[in-house]
Amino acid sequence: MPSNDMRPRQKTLVGMFNHVLTTYAEGFMSAFTRVHARSYGKPLGRLFDLYFPAPVFALTVRGRRTGAPRTVMLILTRDGDDLVVAGSNGGNPKLPAWYLNLREAGEAIATIDNRQIAVRFREVSESERERYWGLLTKNYRHFDTYDAMTSRKIPLGVLEPLNA
Repeated sequence: MPSNDMRPRQKTLVGMFNHVLTTYAEGFMSAFTRVHARSYGKPLGRLFDLYFPAPVFALTVRGRRTGAPRTVMLILTRDGDDLVVAGSNGGNPKLPAWYLNLREAGEAIATIDNRQIAVRFREVSESERERYWGLLTKNYRHFDTYDAMTSRKIPLGVLEPLNA
């Protein structure tokens, strides 16, 4: 559940490890993400995919400062044709740059199994938050750990296919 839920959440070892890496080894994680994104869909990429106990996809969005395309790997959580994303950054105190870029750009390209899909971004409203958080944590339970490890409210977004 989101941070405002008072029930105790169990922290996972993988979630805590990811939190430490994203918070204290940002350079390493940035390099890991770049290599993972470049190798996505190839044999080396499939090896990187094993690190995550959930399916992943590549999201390419224009940088808000440079305008250059930036690709990150995210947990693949579906809601029908839509994709649900969380700006968790592993529970890092800082919002991830890809989320800020996506918020500003409003559109991106999602690559799933070598298929590119143009998507439109919208932020999840408070009234929708619990439902989408449930989808995310059902698919990747470590989001609860990230939420427990940060003092910020993790923003959630929906990526809607433009051709739907």
